[in-house]
Amino acid sequence: MQRDNLGTRQRGLSLVEMSATVAIVGILAGTALPSLKNANQKRLLDGTAAQLASDLQYARSEAIARRDGVRVSFHSMPGAACVVIHTGATADCQCGDDGAAQCSGAAALIKHSYFASARGVGVTANVASMRFDSTHGTVSPAGTVKVASVSGPAVNHVVSMLGRVRTCSPSGSASGYKAC
Repeated sequence: MQRDNLGTRQRGLSLVEMSATVAIVGILAGTALPSLKNANQKRLLDGTAAQLASDLQYARSEAIARRDGVRVSFHSMPGAACVVIHTGATADCQCGDDGAAQCSGAAALIKHSYFASARGVGVTANVASMRFDSTHGTVSPAGTVKVASVSGPAVNHVVSMLGRVRTCSPSGSASGYKAC
């Protein structure tokens, strides 16, 4: 605390002290921002990957419970991807540009998910559709669903012919997953 010429106390900070404080806070914020962005991207990748793994298991269990084949269809469109869980043939259910799924004929829509690329995570599959059998929960054809972050890391869900889902990361790019 300083005193002025009359001997009274002055309270507060000097301009130099305030400038130093602002500079230190700015440096700390600048170094923390990239790590916060990476943490957010990792959470988004993990969440999307977990949702898709859950959806694949759900489709398998629905096929067995319904005693009818259940299909998981993958649709790519400009700036987005759509995953539809439904009964019927591959072409019976489609996604509109707004992300809404529509089924025709005797096909029944069970669930759908819309993944806009603007969120920072993309979803692709190496097959157009997988059909889970109602008797044993097997799948035909087997395939891989890839969830990739715009920053590089990716997670693959490899669905075997037995209908089991194995999750891994290509070249170990996503931490917390085995390399594949």
